[in-house]
Amino acid sequence: MARRFDPALLPPKPDLSFEGGLWEQGVRHIAGIDEAGRGALAGPVAAAAVVLPAKPEAADMLHGVNDSKQLSAEERQFWAKEIKEAALAWGVGYGEPEEIDTLGIIPATRLAAQRALEQLGQPAEHLLLDYLLLPECPIPQTSLIKGDARSLSIACASILAKVARDRLLSKLDRQYPHYCFAANKGYGTTQHLAALIAHGPCKLHRRRFAPLRLGQS
Repeated sequence: MARRFDPALLPPKPDLSFEGGLWEQGVRHIAGIDEAGRGALAGPVAAAAVVLPAKPEAADMLHGVNDSKQLSAEERQFWAKEIKEAALAWGVGYGEPEEIDTLGIIPATRLAAQRALEQLGQPAEHLLLDYLLLPECPIPQTSLIKGDARSLSIACASILAKVARDRLLSKLDRQYPHYCFAANKGYGTTQHLAALIAHGPCKLHRRRFAPLRLGQS
């Protein structure tokens, strides 16, 4: 996998260039995979897998889809619904906080991706991933630097993973109101760090992550 990429080569928005090349080779069931929440201090890491129809018209159906970080929360919610309706299959999986602490964040992210793939119903023939590989998965894979800005399938997965995780953290906020998870989604905001000082960590926190790790004996 190439470790450097010229940002000048990025398309104006994610497209079907990589998917189209595989379609021409007879590969039809291509799953784009991306994650959300890898850098958070609390909550699971989420991964989504999305299989789009093998036709160029999919780009027109999803013309407003972009890397999830480039969209507002309202735009992500709108396009998540459109993606689910347009996709041949989709799935979301999670790596739980205790798995992150036990395995490490990268293995837990791969576990979440594998769980997302298991929800597709029909096995994927090829995976397009955003700067990640699944070494224990036998399916052929292509890992792309800035994949969520280059591949429409990966961008769709980035939106579904982000929306699903945000909704989950908003629900968990009701169980753990001290930490304001609905607002910070588990990331280390000033407010979240102040709550950690005042209340200590809860079971959703990743104990191996700094600054939580620094407070352990």
